[in-house]
Amino acid sequence: MGDYLLAGRDDQQCLRLGAPVTRRELRRRVAARATDLRAAGLRAGGTVALRLPPGMLYAESLLAAWTVGAQVALLDHRLTQHEVDRALARIAPQLVVSMSDGAPVAVPHPGRPAQTPHALLQLSSGSTGPSKVIGRTSASLVSEVERYRLIDGVPEPGERTVLLASTVHVLGLVGGLLYGLHTGVTLVVPSFLSTDAVLDAVASGPEPATVIGVPFHIEFLAAADRARHLPQLKRMTVGGELVRPAVREAFAARWSVPLGNMYGMTEAGVIATDLFGQNRPALAPAPGMTLRAEGGEVLLAAEASPYVGLSDPTRWVDGWLHTRDAGEVDPHTGLVTIRGRLDSQVSVGGLKVDLTEVEQVLATLPGVVEAVVAWDGAVEAFIVHESGADGLPALKEALAQRLAGYKRPRRLTLVPKLPRTATGKLVRSVPDLRASANPTRLKGDAADVH
Repeated sequence: MGDYLLAGRDDQQCLRLGAPVTRRELRRRVAARATDLRAAGLRAGGTVALRLPPGMLYAESLLAAWTVGAQVALLDHRLTQHEVDRALARIAPQLVVSMSDGAPVAVPHPGRPAQTPHALLQLSSGSTGPSKVIGRTSASLVSEVERYRLIDGVPEPGERTVLLASTVHVLGLVGGLLYGLHTGVTLVVPSFLSTDAVLDAVASGPEPATVIGVPFHIEFLAAADRARHLPQLKRMTVGGELVRPAVREAFAARWSVPLGNMYGMTEAGVIATDLFGQNRPALAPAPGMTLRAEGGEVLLAAEASPYVGLSDPTRWVDGWLHTRDAGEVDPHTGLVTIRGRLDSQVSVGGLKVDLTEVEQVLATLPGVVEAVVAWDGAVEAFIVHESGADGLPALKEALAQRLAGYKRPRRLTLVPKLPRTATGKLVRSVPDLRASANPTRLKGDAADVH
């Protein structure tokens, strides 16, 4: 991986993580970090977990570990120590690299050498349940980078990517860091996540800039002062959950550039795209990706199971990965439309209810800042509302006009803020959602469910 990613002109700027970094300087840093990791005991075939914030130390440590020939597991630096301890017990690395007093520290861990040929281990987002350990080989990562190169609308050599998505997770890691290093697209990471910092990052050079993030990040650009002009802004591309119509409309009202969409999974990387916003809500399969729908679920052709250790044997069957995403594939055009998670389809009194549909209706109602609709024996909505409890009577009335009785949430739960995963995805675990709620839950007549 190191030779593949670090090839190129010595004087070519490849990263702007604080100060600009050329390939010559990056190679020097990676070699120095590789020496440090070897001194800490890391060897070819060994295992190391990185728990580092995004930045130069993260990038050079990842590349250095691959240079040594080790298997690297990525842990989001925002995880709690409890979450980290659980992850370490599952992946069992021999070395853990984290930050202490502003410097990287490599600490031996009672782990084991690599048990699989994977170069990379990642944890799934865990938005609907426990995280899964997912392995990617060097060949798989290289294949995804080459797949990006064939997608119309991705940043081109000589341009910039302003990355808001985490480099610990697949969109930011492959679509941002690895793709940029290999192709000569300069990677820029804002100093912190705020509207001004994102706009300053776009304005930091004359080259065209593509902003990459998740739907949550659209709001940074949508909220920009209208007096701020950014001719460098070429497009914004988001991955992850579905974009709420109100958020998409706010972005379009502020910027006359495409808002593109990517569909992907930690298990496979980028799967389908619509970077020009021409097929919304449908997407075109990325080059080399084969999709089909079965029983309302989207399936992806895959040569092997991506899971490491304990996993659900029904997720990969006979060369097909069951995405657990509800959707359809047009037999004539091949375009895929994602409808949400498959587990968002529930039965209420023998009638099918799509929780994603209910959630999207809620999100369009006046006063609703954001909402998550979940199932726990009944349809329950967790809502951030700008008027608090005062806005609920009007909200219930609006729901009654827009949704059949059996679709309406039986419980409306006000929360001051919806919980999100480290990648910015909305958490859909009912216990976690309830833990974020106000002490008073408003029950009763929101719906008449039989």
